[in-house]
Amino acid sequence: MSTPSSLFDPDRSAERLPVSLVTGFLGSGKTTLLNRLLRRPEMADSAVIINEFGEIPIDHLLVEPIIGEPVVLASGCVCCAVRGDLQDALRRLLVQRDRGEVPAFSRVLIETSGLADPAPVVQLLLNNPLLGHDLRLDTIVATIDGFGGLGQLKGYAEALKQAAIADRLLVTKTDIAPAATVEALIQSLHRINPWAAIETVLQGEIDPVRLFGAGLLDRRGPARWLNDAAYAAVEAAGHDHP
Repeated sequence: MSTPSSLFDPDRSAERLPVSLVTGFLGSGKTTLLNRLLRRPEMADSAVIINEFGEIPIDHLLVEPIIGEPVVLASGCVCCAVRGDLQDALRRLLVQRDRGEVPAFSRVLIETSGLADPAPVVQLLLNNPLLGHDLRLDTIVATIDGFGGLGQLKGYAEALKQAAIADRLLVTKTDIAPAATVEALIQSLHRINPWAAIETVLQGEIDPVRLFGAGLLDRRGPARWLNDAAYAAVEAAGHDHP
């Protein structure tokens, strides 16, 4: 991995690898979404970092997970499961790529725990100079349970924060949720986060073109990535924003 740049180094923004964050409350379909994405040939040059071992392992290959050590999936993607320091895991993965110890990858996907606050990960990617030289925050995707999402947004500050901070909101389980419930959820999401694009998905099926390349840093300043409505929603839930 390269050393941090000086003030006089040329701009390398176009060379930095895009990092997308996949978040969402417990049972909302994050792992199903990743499994579907990683089966697509255009996603084969991806590195995936997961920080919780769910009921459905990524590509069914993490039956005996190795903490912090990357494995190559059948799709060609590199997957690394960590429960420790995310910064160290990212830097280690970059070093291993540069040394040829893992296949080259052109993007990084980070799946958070269902109860995780995604804001610290966003802060890490925006403010850490060691990572910022090689990586750039691309998109924050949040999966929202179409059946139980309304109750989760009202009852859990984590679910609200995940929805408020995202660029892409994916409403799942619309095949089993009443249409009125889904419509009420979508209206609530519009109020919480009017910036975000909202999609309905079944079984995690969605074209990656509709997910990634949100241009977060072009649209919102790095010091503030939540809009006014999102800040108000988070504060109303009694959860401190960064």
